Amino acid sequence: MLLTVTPDTLPEYELIDSGNFEKLERFGKWVLRRPEPQAVWSKSLPEEQWRSLSHAEFFRKAGEKIDADAGNWTIKKGMPDRWMVNYNKGQLNFNMRLALTSFKHVGIFPEQASNWDFIATKCKSFKHQPKVLNLFAYTGGASLAACQAGADITHVDSVKQVVTWSRENMESSNLDGIRWVIEDAFKFVQREVKRGKKYDGIILDPPAYGRGPQGEKWVLEKQINELLHMCSEILAPQGFFVINLYSLGFSALITENLVYQHFKSQLKSSKIELGELYLTDKFKKKLPLGTFLRF
Repeated sequence: MLLTVTPDTLPEYELIDSGNFEKLERFGKWVLRRPEPQAVWSKSLPEEQWRSLSHAEFFRKAGEKIDADAGNWTIKKGMPDRWMVNYNKGQLNFNMRLALTSFKHVGIFPEQASNWDFIATKCKSFKHQPKVLNLFAYTGGASLAACQAGADITHVDSVKQVVTWSRENMESSNLDGIRWVIEDAFKFVQREVKRGKKYDGIILDPPAYGRGPQGEKWVLEKQINELLHMCSEILAPQGFFVINLYSLGFSALITENLVYQHFKSQLKSSKIELGELYLTDKFKKKLPLGTFLRF
């Protein structure tokens, strides 16, 4: 077992400080203050500095739990509704549009940069054009990485507005050819299994809870075992696999057990990397942001 931590980040990103269940981050030229349930330690900078540095602050609705996402932004004058950041590192160079959403997200997860590099390297290792499936694909950072590395990529997400956002990211990056699918990821994989489809790579980024376009309910701990079994049936023997989990109750070891159980044929010639994703603030505090496994 290879335990790996992945502090590589977006060149235009900086985690300035974290603590007291919040994080202070810079995306390009704009500094945001957002809730962070895992930042249980104390802040390093005083409150006055957090206020002076931030251009926008997200506050949970009154009475919401500490891990709740819903809330409202307080925005200083001059802060735009939308702006762009560029990921230009190693073999990759693409753009992503950012925005302040009502669920505290901004359209990018900087800790995923290490996975983007892994995906691009794997895609380029094939002698043929690899077919890659990105499930729960959100705004498409992993899709852009695969596409730029030459893959035939299928991008699946249940939210139409998010898929539109992903398409904007593709177009602003001067890329083309991504297949967009607005559908419940579980249902889509079920259908691919019945069709006998095969993919050279699968990227899986499921939330703890979610809803499909027809109201389909997704509960991670109840459905991840079956979903991984189905994914193993459509992943080619020499294929690569990436999974991220943000649920606080799921360790990397749980994911390892599931993957070893279902992907036996693919693991014969592969080495697993797994561990925690984290970002380091300017004061050397490491902020955990979920677990990952890849091979």
